[in-house]
Amino acid sequence: MTKSTSQPAGTPEPQPIDGPSADGPEVGAPAGGRRAAPSRRAVLGWGGAGLALGAAATGGAVAVFGGDPDVVPAGSTGAAVPFHGEHQAGIATAVQDRLHFAAFDVTTKDRAELVALLKEWTLAARLMTAGLPVGEGGFGGLPEAPPDDTGEALGLKASRLTLTVGFGPGLFAKDRFGLEGRRPAALVDLELFPGDNLDAARSGGDLCVQACADDPQVAVHAIRQLARIGFGRIAMRWSQLGFGKTSSTTPDAQTPRNMMGFKDGTRNVSGTDREALEKFVWASASDGSDWMAGGSYLVARRIRMHIETWDRTSLREQEDIIGRDKGEGAPVGKSKERDEPFLKAMKPDAHVRLAHPDTNGGATILRRGYSFTDGTDGLGRLDAGLFFLAYQRDVRKGFVPIQRELARKDSLNEYIQHVGSAVFAVPPGVRDKDDWWGRTLFA
Repeated sequence: MTKSTSQPAGTPEPQPIDGPSADGPEVGAPAGGRRAAPSRRAVLGWGGAGLALGAAATGGAVAVFGGDPDVVPAGSTGAAVPFHGEHQAGIATAVQDRLHFAAFDVTTKDRAELVALLKEWTLAARLMTAGLPVGEGGFGGLPEAPPDDTGEALGLKASRLTLTVGFGPGLFAKDRFGLEGRRPAALVDLELFPGDNLDAARSGGDLCVQACADDPQVAVHAIRQLARIGFGRIAMRWSQLGFGKTSSTTPDAQTPRNMMGFKDGTRNVSGTDREALEKFVWASASDGSDWMAGGSYLVARRIRMHIETWDRTSLREQEDIIGRDKGEGAPVGKSKERDEPFLKAMKPDAHVRLAHPDTNGGATILRRGYSFTDGTDGLGRLDAGLFFLAYQRDVRKGFVPIQRELARKDSLNEYIQHVGSAVFAVPPGVRDKDDWWGRTLFA
């Protein structure tokens, strides 16, 4: 990062969207026909759990650039994504290669201190997303005091860093910050779905920050700076590193694969589909919360995959479970990845079939999840899976109905388990240099 005391000018921010796949978030489709092998759970004794990964992959995700004329190319490594705009970057923005997601508890009881923190965060984010150090020139200030910036990103490019902030339900609790009457109806407390095995230490949070970049060091640096700035007012509750984006916002790009080896996010809406964004992703004042107009609602789920069990499953069974073939990614009975799926040709419990909008009354979400591996679980099994991120206009009409369907019927459930969960209201974007994250809420 270049040493500078200047502040980047506020320019409209392009925002491509990454979203769920209309025929199911996960990749791959089963090849029709009966499963060749008995359930691995029955053979190996795995307890099935967790809702389908695919909830996220559900139908109709959207991939759109929010800023009007200029689109940020998905492969522009090193470029800076404009920070200012009607919507926060990192939602409709072309999906970057790496993720560092963090959830925080607010420890201060002073509303003024919380507002001051959000203003300081906004200033720091404006600098970091432009490839600049935090503070007055990085290592400036008194030698006896800690440096303004920790320095690990100095000399690195902006790497398309985006920082996206959200507010959890706890922020609106009575007798905390006077926000109890401002909680949007769409910010619901998620129910405990069948199969959930949620770890409280990996769930919830008053605030969240999603840092996405093409360089993992840039993303980690950004979260580190915001945590440092908030010292004494917030405490990190949990965080998650991610790699290998599991969906793309540009239909002309190669569809990425998840940890199960299937293409994921085939049917995401194009990044230029503004109509879909307005309908399914961006909140409106007409929804009942004026301060959320231009924002969105985020569901984050940590989904553990039983990798070793999956790897012992026959190809035919894997494809039947997903609803697409593993090589090309074509739906059952079709030859090409992007051929329109014929849902009735799939098994009734196929993931793609259950996650499709046609199965869920048109429910559509925008996915931008990432794969993760966090070592082993102490029993020699890889702690790996999908960190599922889904944006939508209303959680009650997006994630919830999709996950209910998947939780009850999806055959993929015996190979996955949801172990972490959180929901956040993501406010609108920062319009200019005088604006800040959450201004519309606290005004």
